[in-house]
Amino acid sequence: MALSSKVSGARVVFTPSGKRGYFPLGTPVLQAAQILGVDIDSVCGGRGICGRCQIVQATGNFPKHKINSKSENISALTDTEKAYVERPKKSLEQDRRLSCATKILGDCVIDVPADSQVHQQIIRKDADAFDIKILPPVQLHYVEVWQPDMHDPSGDLRRLREALEREWQLKDLRFGPGMLPSLQKELREGNWKVTVAVDYLGQVIAVYPGFRESLCGLAVDIGSTTVAVHLCNLSTGEVLASSGVMNPQIRFGEDLMSRVSYVMMNPGGDLEMTKVIRSTVNDLAVNVTTQAKRELDEIVEVSFVGNPIMHHLLLGINPIELGGAPFALATDESVRVMARDLNLKLHNNTRCYILPCIAGHVGADTAGMILSEAPHHREAITLLVDIGTNAEIVLGNNKRLLAASSPTGPAFEGAQISSGQRAAPGAIERVRIDRETLEPRFQVIGSDLWSNEPNFEKDTKGVGVNGICGSGIIEVIAEMYLSGVLSQDGVINGELVTKSKHIIAEGRTFSYVLSSGKHMIKVTQNDVRAVQLAKAALYAGIRLLMERMEIEAVDRIRLAGAFGSHIDVKYAMVLGLIPDCDLEQVSSAGNAAGTGARIALLNYKSRQEIEDIVREVEKVETAVETKFQEHFVNAMAFPHKVDAFPNLAKVIELPVETNMNDNSDTNQLRKKRRRKKR
Repeated sequence: MALSSKVSGARVVFTPSGKRGYFPLGTPVLQAAQILGVDIDSVCGGRGICGRCQIVQATGNFPKHKINSKSENISALTDTEKAYVERPKKSLEQDRRLSCATKILGDCVIDVPADSQVHQQIIRKDADAFDIKILPPVQLHYVEVWQPDMHDPSGDLRRLREALEREWQLKDLRFGPGMLPSLQKELREGNWKVTVAVDYLGQVIAVYPGFRESLCGLAVDIGSTTVAVHLCNLSTGEVLASSGVMNPQIRFGEDLMSRVSYVMMNPGGDLEMTKVIRSTVNDLAVNVTTQAKRELDEIVEVSFVGNPIMHHLLLGINPIELGGAPFALATDESVRVMARDLNLKLHNNTRCYILPCIAGHVGADTAGMILSEAPHHREAITLLVDIGTNAEIVLGNNKRLLAASSPTGPAFEGAQISSGQRAAPGAIERVRIDRETLEPRFQVIGSDLWSNEPNFEKDTKGVGVNGICGSGIIEVIAEMYLSGVLSQDGVINGELVTKSKHIIAEGRTFSYVLSSGKHMIKVTQNDVRAVQLAKAALYAGIRLLMERMEIEAVDRIRLAGAFGSHIDVKYAMVLGLIPDCDLEQVSSAGNAAGTGARIALLNYKSRQEIEDIVREVEKVETAVETKFQEHFVNAMAFPHKVDAFPNLAKVIELPVETNMNDNSDTNQLRKKRRRKKR
């Protein structure tokens, strides 16, 4: 143990923690670190098996610490360490040592690298993100259990308990009855050396024969369109593999309410959807473990996010109550359940954590977005928008948070659009229209070339030009407006037929042709209306939250979800999807809901944090707000009928306001106003 005063021993300082103490000569560095509470990872308990307790001696004179840290002040390289040098998979980098094998021989400064710390930090890629501290819900402990003999009648479980208390000071651990059937087999297969997985509440989750370095967790984001999973190392937070597929429930309905309608019209339909989503999670678990060369029984924790209907269907709850007012949830609390109860084919004791919901149509995916983006830690008024078939909106800061949902429908994902398709090779994703000639050029997924470049046809021969995906829909309609093809109220200007071959008449309306190749790809008047309805619903919901907060502008905007990750924020603002804001403060949040699921998976304290936060979120129900219709009508215009966009106007020249659809109505309205004034 550390000496209370400077006697016959050595002074040791650990960095970056700054913890220090005096220790008898010959004390292992790991032991000194444990006494001082220094954060060094060691699964094997100092046996030199795991190789994770690596340290670096900082040599030289350190006046600040009053230490001259000489290389001879620690012991020489041991045979155990030399073996690690010779094995690439467990190699020691130059100048690194194993703290369990290195002894203190004099005053020294010891640095603990980030990858040797238990609570490593993951820094999100965007500069304004917060750090996520890794606090695994399950820790591994390697022990050697005394073998039974004729003189000791104690059972295997008792001797395992004693080993955990003797070697790791773990007392009063709970072993479920499900642990007993395989315990004796595991102990004997491991020759009485086993690795025990213990959760942060003192529950033993699993016993593995021999030494096991790490376990895995699965973060699952169940969206109405796609299902994504991330296999993570619970100790380091590293994403070992990711995979995603279309949500198989799409065959029951494109959007959420159509799936509820399916249940209403088909008794047992909810059981069908529950079965297919659970089967999909099982398939994805196999996929990612195969990618990472891990086993299914190594997954001991699973976290889930999803909208309320996906949440209910995963849990086997009939979502029919969410199909109409008052949109009652079966539960808005977080849910903890065994994986086997969800028919997930993982370890028998794997636990699942489902984040809490906020309200009838603001679910665990929104909770995940809040946990990821942490607006409750900021002073700046932040707008979070997750754009999907049902858009979730969060507005606020560290003083107040509001949330709402808006039924945007599937238009932004290609559905309900004449040439629309989901993002896939051959889908148009970028569009530009010449302001003078109205000639379009575009890019498709699978090629970096623009359609007007010489080798475009050759480069896209394999994928073709098949349709328009969500980001392409946003850009083509915004470009049509900026080039004068569309009026502010969303009418395609038929007078341009004589100017451009890309404007064609179709009955009483007109369309804009993007491509006349193998597939004619065009934007019809009905396509424009579908996008207007979707974006107006979203903007109206945002305006309601802004009114409730009594603000006229927001400080920053984060666009979440796969769709939000791929759209150009400038075009999103031209369209009027989002309110005016400094464009430098508008950015993509990526899959924020999925990131929230990862945080909840890797940091058990974050679970209590989000459970507390969501109870403070004020839910605004757009369906019963009297001003929603007024906001909706104004938001049908590009970018908006009455709201100003001064920040947008600084970076792009907006067209002069026109109203081609109902000039006569506008004139009559003006005449009525004049008569009233008289």
